[in-house]
Order: sequence, then C-alpha cells, then structure tokens
Amino acid sequence: MSTRSGDLDPSLAPYLARTEHMTMEQFYNMVNHKSGLLGVSEASSDMRDLLAHEAEDVRAAEAVALFCYQAKKWVGSFAAALGGLDTFVFAGGIGENAPQVRARICDGLDFLGIELSESRNEESAGVISTDASRVAVRVIRTDEDLMIARSVSRILETGTASVTSARKGTL
Repeated sequence: MSTRSGDLDPSLAPYLARTEHMTMEQFYNMVNHKSGLLGVSEASSDMRDLLAHEAEDVRAAEAVALFCYQAKKWVGSFAAALGGLDTFVFAGGIGENAPQVRARICDGLDFLGIELSESRNEESAGVISTDASRVAVRVIRTDEDLMIARSVSRILETGTASVTSARKGTL
C-alpha cells in the first residue's frame, strides 16, 4: 500500500509501547500514514516517483521490489486457494498505469500459466497475456468516482429509511 502497513505481528504494538514508549495514537499514525511504500522508501508513497528514482535511490528500489514481491506472494496464495487461475486482473492506479510493476509481479509466475506479452503490457492493452498463455492477464480500467456517484444516487433514490434498514440487515 502507499502509506499503510501490510500484515503485522499482533505483539508489535505492545512491544513498541514498551521499548519506544509509543502511544496507541503514534502507532496508529505510523501503520496507517507512515508505512507502506512511504515507510520503506522514506521519500514517497507514489509508485511513479519511486519508479523514476529507483536507479539512483536504493530505498525507492527496495520499496518497488518489496511491493512486487508481496503482490506476487498474494497471487500465489490465492492461486493455491482457488486451485489455479483462469484470469488475472490488474486494476487501480498502479495496476492500470505501471507496466514495469505488472511485468515484475508476473515474472516467474509462468508455472501458473501466466505468460505476458511485452508489447501488449507496454501498451497497457486490455489483454496483456500472450495468445499462448493459459491464464488471461487483463488490465481493467476503473472509475471509482463513477461508482461512488452511482452508489450515492441509489441511496438518494431509496431514501434513508432503506439505508438504515439495510445496515440492520432487515432488507
């Protein structure tokens, strides 16, 4: 993530409270606003900045490498849980706009049937896998603002009573 931590050992908070005299507020701020890409790079939470500076900034390079490594681990664990993959989708800011990151995540996943087309990936085509790939690898554009607007519109059309009932599970 950009500024949030990933998985943490549950004993970390009391350990930091004891050894660093960190308050819960400081711990919360650290794991939610000063971790992730920003925490590792100590420079930026923006993947574009990190990619632009990784050649001369070891911390930026480490942040990018760790991000790709963690994403690859998640792909592997989900593939194992699902018994394989049919389609692998990249979406969101980094997934849609960073062909270098997509390539690094997919590198070494050929045993799952993932085979990227370098040219399609660089173009950010809708399908970036080769024709021979057993797994379709896609880039799907998202429009979060549109989805939020649609959700708000549905809520306004149904009224607040329905929203309250939905939260209580009575619909």
